[in-house]
Parts: sequence; structure tokens; C-alpha cells
Amino acid sequence: MEIALADDIAALDVSISRNGHGAMSQELEPHADSSQPMAYQIRITGQLDARWADWFEGLTITLDGGDTLITGPVVDQAALHGLLKRVRDLGMPLVSVSPVEENQPRHGDRE
Repeated sequence: MEIALADDIAALDVSISRNGHGAMSQELEPHADSSQPMAYQIRITGQLDARWADWFEGLTITLDGGDTLITGPVVDQAALHGLLKRVRDLGMPLVSVSPVEENQPRHGDRE
């Protein structure tokens, strides 16, 4: 039973964001093709310029008001956790981590 549950959890991506009261909420979304990297958008409070893209493994860095969006494909959950450790090391508050579709405009992108 525990092994089957672990397999089910491993097949899901987690979107974590703050609700209106400062608490964290989670929405589970199945990842259709786990052989392809999933694209994520990490929102942090504060502004980083594009020079930080190399430090964030080539992900796209855009500004959205007072926030920075770090967006792009992440090969697996271990790589996502590595990116989140880098955010932590910057000391900038994490606002949200959300899976995004590669072909849809992301919040904060200019068209």
C-alpha cells in the first residue's frame, strides 16, 4: 500500500501559492508526460536583473511589479528543489511556485 501511494505522489506536480491570509495552499496536477521537463514559474518578492539567469541555470528572469518571475523548464523535482535552495540562499521571500505550460503566456510576460 505504501509503495503504491508513493508512486502516485511521485507522478504528481505540486503548485504551492499563498492564499489571501498568508497561508500556503496546494493543488495537485498530474503531469502527462514525465519524460519531458516540466516548466515552472517561481515568483519571489524583490527584483533581480537578467544577469542572474546563469545562476538560475538559464531560466528566464522577468520583472512583474515588485516581484521577479523565474520561469522555464526544470528536468525533475530534484532540480526544482535546487532552484528553491538558490532562492532561499538569496534571502528573498518566495511567493509562489507554479507549473506552467510552455506555449501559454505566463503572468507578467508582455505580449
